[in-house]
Amino acid sequence: MKKILIALLLIVSVANATRIKDVAYVKGVNDYQVIGYGLVVGLSGTGDTRMTIFTQQSVTSMLKRFGITVPQNQVWLRNVAAVMVVATIPPFSSNGASVDVVVSSMGDATSLQGGALLLTDLIGQDGKIYATAQGPISVGGFDIRAAGTEVRRNFTTTGRIPNGALVQQSPPVDFVSNWVLTLVLSQEDFTTASRVADAINQSIGSRIADAIDGANITVQVPQQFQSKDKLVQFIAQVESLQVVPDVVARVVINERTGTVVVGQNVTILPVAISHGNLNIEIQAYPVISQPAPFSQGQTVVTQAATAQVTQGENSMVAINGAATVQDIATALNSLKVRPRDIIAIFQALKAAGALKAELIIM
Repeated sequence: MKKILIALLLIVSVANATRIKDVAYVKGVNDYQVIGYGLVVGLSGTGDTRMTIFTQQSVTSMLKRFGITVPQNQVWLRNVAAVMVVATIPPFSSNGASVDVVVSSMGDATSLQGGALLLTDLIGQDGKIYATAQGPISVGGFDIRAAGTEVRRNFTTTGRIPNGALVQQSPPVDFVSNWVLTLVLSQEDFTTASRVADAINQSIGSRIADAIDGANITVQVPQQFQSKDKLVQFIAQVESLQVVPDVVARVVINERTGTVVVGQNVTILPVAISHGNLNIEIQAYPVISQPAPFSQGQTVVTQAATAQVTQGENSMVAINGAATVQDIATALNSLKVRPRDIIAIFQALKAAGALKAELIIM
């Protein structure tokens, strides 16, 4: 019988201070998403068919801009595909900066492999053009069809253009109002928010930061930093301050992979755990039935099966109270159980009220 390796992944959160910039960000300093509609040309017969009417309309409209008039009902193209183009512009990006774009087919094109995106305007939520995209598409897969047979790897109707978009104007960034900025915790927690505010106040020597809830901390910019050149210096000083974030006691279980993650603050009350193994092994073997001599019968082959059930020795382990992750690991390892059994044990501990932590099952 094959043995399954028991894996228990433990995360030990050592109570060391970390920078504020690693647990929070400045509100308003976010990436800016843009979108556009364009055409991909140069496809090898894998573009949109005549059933995709908007592709034909787009091609005829584009040709008119170059002084070429073609009736739409006479446009028959299989090397062109209509696509949506999206990109994310980092904050404070200036004119001429390049960003990656993602191109996705809108019609019935079967593949964008080998195609090139024509010049496409990318607009923001306010309708303004913030970037323009153009260039050859990298699909990262293939789709080959021949004689009714198809061989495919990955998706070929979506691709990327590395550095395919050029920023035309900086996206809007508004992170200071009346010389007050807001820090937002990546994971909301009232204790951590209070510690962040206290760390800022102690560093400046006056009360300029207040935790208004479990995620937001408002910071009043001191008078000596209320200028464009000094504001960046002040934010850099705040981000570099050290703070000890609070960690919620949590056990995360992934039943599909058998992974168990236990946080540092997880504790178990005094409890006794009994564990037993039950193995069922089923074997099949053929049974051949021969006909009687001169009976003109046929040989019949059937399958018979036998089942064998074995049960391992039961074990009872008493836990007087595990105060650390190492105590929990030692107690569970003494049972010599599989990851699936560990998951069942944690669920039973939670149901019994002995597990003092939040149990998350993915």
